[in-house]
Amino acid sequence: MQLDVNDVAKFFNVSQRTVYRWIDQKIIPAYRINDQYRFNRYELIEWANAKKISVSNEIFGDTADTEVAEDSIAASIKAGGIYFRIEGGDKNTVLKNVVELMKLPDEIDRKFLLEVLVAREQMASTGVGDGIAIPHARNPVVLNILSPIITLCFLEKPLDFGSIDGIPVFCLFTLLSPSPRVHLKLISRLAFILRDPNMTAYLRNSGSREDILLQIQKAESKLSV
Repeated sequence: MQLDVNDVAKFFNVSQRTVYRWIDQKIIPAYRINDQYRFNRYELIEWANAKKISVSNEIFGDTADTEVAEDSIAASIKAGGIYFRIEGGDKNTVLKNVVELMKLPDEIDRKFLLEVLVAREQMASTGVGDGIAIPHARNPVVLNILSPIITLCFLEKPLDFGSIDGIPVFCLFTLLSPSPRVHLKLISRLAFILRDPNMTAYLRNSGSREDILLQIQKAESKLSV
């Protein structure tokens, strides 16, 4: 659903005048359609996470139905895998190496997936701050997968990802979703988990795969499903 200025003001607990000021300053993702501004929910969640802005839970929409009830960050990472020491001196090379490692069905076109991820980065960085990026497709549904996949990768060397806070990225949560609703739920859960400075500090000093998953499960348990 496309959101309007009134929705955004409500989600961020600010006045409509503040929203229009953000638009004029070009600091919030917005689209002008027939002389009215519209906003994409996914982009707003990413923007709020990068800016460390608190939002109303209403922005996440209704994600409590049976379609998404069993999806979780931890389960999606188990499906996608955790990898260390990913090499690459630029975003495209890093993304190429990540795509090659991802646990995907044989019929998935990895070249196409890479093109989609690179195109998304060209639109705007998926770096959300504190050295973390969440690469994903602009359109959540680009591949025929049955369950969400998150591949967690730690880079050999931090890389300038064009993040809003300017901090080089050391950690990527590459996300593939089977539906927009699942995508929204996982993005919202990641936003919640990564706002915790203890979690980002833990990721910077990552331990074993088992320990990382345990920490993510603990953080996710604070969310109501």
